[in-house]
Amino acid sequence: EVQLVASGGRSVQTGGSLRLTCTASGITFDETDMAWYRQAPGNECELVSSLSTYGKNWYRESVKGRFSVDRGITKNTAYLQMNSLRPEDTAVYWCTAPRWMQIRGAECSSWGQGTQVTVSS
Repeated sequence: EVQLVASGGRSVQTGGSLRLTCTASGITFDETDMAWYRQAPGNECELVSSLSTYGKNWYRESVKGRFSVDRGITKNTAYLQMNSLRPEDTAVYWCTAPRWMQIRGAECSSWGQGTQVTVSS
């Protein structure tokens, strides 16, 4: 019923840009908070950015000024724009929402495949 699928990840050179897309079913992003998480091999599942229904954005310190999150024109789409990518941004990325996390769990490992971003130097 409720599905969140992140897509758009690929291999990119350091300094490059990517835009990840989150496509939802059973959830509309104009009525829910949403967030982007990532996990690199050997690292913990970490919150990258969040966007609340009140319009308040949050970014982890390491991506401030480089990443931005936005709701799409369509209500079931959201984006993570990533600029000035660094090798340390290499990770699997997921988009989430509170209901999604309630259903699937609060760990990256429970959210499915995600989308792989690889930043090479």
